[in-house]
Amino acid sequence: MRMSEGDPRVTMKQVAERAGVSVTTVSHVVNEKAGARIGQKARQRVLRAVNELGYRPNALAKTLVKGTSPFIGLVADSIASTPFAGQIVHGAQEEAWKNGHILLVTNTEGNAEAEERAIAMMLQYNVRGILYSRWYHRGVTKPKSLGETRSVLVNCFEEDEDSATHAVVPDEFAGGRAAAQMLLDAGHTRIAMVNTTSHSPARSGRFAGYKAALEEAGVTFDPGLVLEAQPDQEGGFACVDALLATGVTGVCCHNDRMAMGLYDALRERDVSVPGDLSVVGFDNQEVIAGHLHPPLSTVALPHYELGAAGVRALLGEADIPDDGRLVLPCPAVPRASVAAPR
Repeated sequence: MRMSEGDPRVTMKQVAERAGVSVTTVSHVVNEKAGARIGQKARQRVLRAVNELGYRPNALAKTLVKGTSPFIGLVADSIASTPFAGQIVHGAQEEAWKNGHILLVTNTEGNAEAEERAIAMMLQYNVRGILYSRWYHRGVTKPKSLGETRSVLVNCFEEDEDSATHAVVPDEFAGGRAAAQMLLDAGHTRIAMVNTTSHSPARSGRFAGYKAALEEAGVTFDPGLVLEAQPDQEGGFACVDALLATGVTGVCCHNDRMAMGLYDALRERDVSVPGDLSVVGFDNQEVIAGHLHPPLSTVALPHYELGAAGVRALLGEADIPDDGRLVLPCPAVPRASVAAPR
């Protein structure tokens, strides 16, 4: 019979007493010690005692015995304040579990001192490796302490081009091209882009993809159709008059929040989406894109897969290109905000 929940933690000594063997024998059985000479009957008694008493091996002690760890660390900068980081954690957690590992997660809010303390603690637990994650795609300077274990950067990359640290990042260029392609496929040829004023890989990559899609379709790129705004709802709202003055029939927004602000401003001016203007966002932020009227066609950032691929890369189960950067696709998510131009 198992010990009640109120009993103290079952020890290896108690298991040994119940099975009538030494503590060393129990240790060899529960830690699956290779080459240990233990009779089958003694092994069965130990396993029966473990089951009856509800004994749980100490994972950290098992790590020291076997030289391997079930733990993978993840250091994130902002889990609570953004849905994207939560998706990264979810993907990493499920992939770690599938591979027999447990994810240790810490949220530092970008505090360098907190990061160093978190990494130090993870190293004390002899983690298999550490994922270092940012909630939006950008260049970083990796904490020096990450050099003491295997590490993979998730949704970020080292700005030092000679860095040997692997990184898993979204394909911003292909995503920008996919956004423009949705409008091109619907028959639009006069397509604007409302880009962000904030410098980032997303700003440059999505713009380059938008421009490439136009050129591949034989549509002359017009720099006068590229506007800039703050990357939020207010920014999208504020740019509407300048956008309408261009006479475009379709627009690619840097993100879904800008598209949401644009929707509001267009509604105030009795401009219909997609009847008068087709709109495409970026991010596929479900709380926005799926609930606008009409639902917003957009491009998805693969946050869940970034976390999962980060774990695979850490465990050596991903094919990493020679440049050390694994780039994941950003798929188009067509909804109802794109139609043929009038």
